[in-house]
Amino acid sequence: MVFKVARVETTPFDGQKPGTSGLRKKVKVFMQPHYLQNFVQSTFNALGADKVRGATLVVSGDGRYYSKDAIQIIIKMAAANGVRRIWVGQNGLLSTPAVSAVIRERVGADGSKANGAFILTASHNPGGPHEDFGIKYNMENGGPAPEGITDKIYSNTTTIKEYLIAEGLPDVDISIIGVTSFAGPEGQFDVDVFDSASDYVKLMKSIFYFQSIQNLLSSPKFTFCYDALHGVAGAYAKRIFVEELGAKESSLLNCVPKEDFGGGHPDPNLTYAKELVARMGLGKTNTEQEPPEFGAAADGDADRNMILGKRFFVTPSDSVAIIAANAVQAIPYFSGGLKGVARSMPTSAALDVVAKNLNLKFFEVPTGWKFFGNLMDAGMCSVCGEESFGTGSDHIREKDGIWAVLAWLSILAYKNKDNLGGGKLVSVEDIVRQHWSTYGRHYYTRYDYENVDAGGAKELMAYLVKLQSSLTEVNNIIKGIRSDVSKVVHADEFEYKDPVDGSISKHQGIRYLFEDGSRLVFRLSGTGSEGATIRLYIEQYEKDSSKTGRDSQEALAPLVDVALKLSKMKEFTGRSAPTRTIQWKNSVRVAKSCGNENGENWSDNGRKWMGLGAINSLDDGSRFGVVSKEREISSRVGNFNLLRTRLVWGRSGMLFFGFGAGLGQVGRVRGGVWVLSRTRPIGPGPSPTPSLF
Repeated sequence: MVFKVARVETTPFDGQKPGTSGLRKKVKVFMQPHYLQNFVQSTFNALGADKVRGATLVVSGDGRYYSKDAIQIIIKMAAANGVRRIWVGQNGLLSTPAVSAVIRERVGADGSKANGAFILTASHNPGGPHEDFGIKYNMENGGPAPEGITDKIYSNTTTIKEYLIAEGLPDVDISIIGVTSFAGPEGQFDVDVFDSASDYVKLMKSIFYFQSIQNLLSSPKFTFCYDALHGVAGAYAKRIFVEELGAKESSLLNCVPKEDFGGGHPDPNLTYAKELVARMGLGKTNTEQEPPEFGAAADGDADRNMILGKRFFVTPSDSVAIIAANAVQAIPYFSGGLKGVARSMPTSAALDVVAKNLNLKFFEVPTGWKFFGNLMDAGMCSVCGEESFGTGSDHIREKDGIWAVLAWLSILAYKNKDNLGGGKLVSVEDIVRQHWSTYGRHYYTRYDYENVDAGGAKELMAYLVKLQSSLTEVNNIIKGIRSDVSKVVHADEFEYKDPVDGSISKHQGIRYLFEDGSRLVFRLSGTGSEGATIRLYIEQYEKDSSKTGRDSQEALAPLVDVALKLSKMKEFTGRSAPTRTIQWKNSVRVAKSCGNENGENWSDNGRKWMGLGAINSLDDGSRFGVVSKEREISSRVGNFNLLRTRLVWGRSGMLFFGFGAGLGQVGRVRGGVWVLSRTRPIGPGPSPTPSLF
């Protein structure tokens, strides 16, 4: 069958600027006539005819809605632009890390190697007809396109007048493995549909000692649970964990990839991985079954991960540090030693401490995986990670969620190699607490202020930069706020000079570094028509092993106070509370959506009763407020006083008390936040049994 090349006239669309993770928009935007085609042609033009003609390209993704249509469009456009062959994962499924692996490792039957890839994903964003779609281009090293290419792509989208597409080329059945060949003006064009998992599984088996992990998973003492959140990780989970490693199929949750991710949000955290969180004993209610020893989750395209132990959550910053600290002993791929380690600037400094103790090269880079890729290509970095649940190594040029899970299973297998027959297992929590004992603990939280006035946000950042000119003034201000906070010894606007290519990335965030190893970081993003987002990262370092078990909220409270007042956050933004808070409470991440309701039923000497003056909303509709200090607070609802408490629950318009006189008991909440396992309205009666969340 011979196809012809058609030139289709088009006009530019606004806003086709790819970010660090490509172009992401709502599905309805991508489905506009010519929209996807404009971006794909602009990419071909940016690469240049010499890189496109005769090339082998991978086209696949996480399987979200519109992917199958997009794959057929890209196949036809690739044929028209002179591409020699297209590789497609069966059913259009390839995880982002698997795409990187395929580019780097796969050899076609004719000896061909991939030159790049179009990856169809919006990562951890929801999918479906009314949700998100995305596309990005990866280079011949398996990593995301650098800024030089993405800038050219964007420039091309603003001037594009036509795109090329094959006429007479039928849709290819991507559900059947095999090669389909066509004839065109420049010769043969092939579409090779291949097994999505084989190349990736082969790579993982070359990195990890699967027999050791299999021994762990086959032990009756060890239980395991993996949640793919109906993302593309499901295409790999059964193959790796069940068929290769011998885990029970019942240990897999939501491992059937779906176009809409089962109606869920494929973001691996404690908010959205609800089923896994409940099974691991970290839900709001106690489960009758004993939780598994180990649990993990992946996002939509399987490049992010969440690691859980029995009733225990591992922060992403701790996770990469612990992997680095144990890699040489536990993972065969690293048996010769680590070349270096790296983290994104906002990620906690837990990895820094490991690098210093192990005398490893260390790099702090801007947010964006491409910065890690440069270091890896130069042989300078082996393990890297970021606070947003991304972890990886130099085996590919993307973060890799399943790799992180196998790394943790390898560490657990190594720690328990003498315990499987008898004796107590070394648990995830044991490993983390031992790490804290050795290296110290980095208490960590992030406040997101979304859609704030762009002008006010820029003024806040400018104020923080100006303030850095006098550390004496900064420290005087801090001492006036909290006398128990260490002094600032360095402050700057983070700038990164790539040690490989010499490129300079400026204005990457404002840092205040404290004498005791603590940090405050302020970053600004999204200064478009819908406003800006300010991200505030607060990190308290504690090296005294007797204090590494404190509640995070308690440990971070002084620095939170300093951060908000030093930055004049409320004055510049008009916000008395963040849009979203990510906190680590007793190693549990709690994400909250904060509204502007002021809880007028409550008073504290005439002030709004919450420390930040807002009622928080959980995703289940519950509302609560956490009082920042132990105070006496009076309710105007009924005749009951709530004394010395930290938690107030409200649901469906009814108020519920945790500890308080309203339930016949006066008490204090220590070491965290208490949530009622049984709730009842205000009134006399016994106090419900609380459970720690």
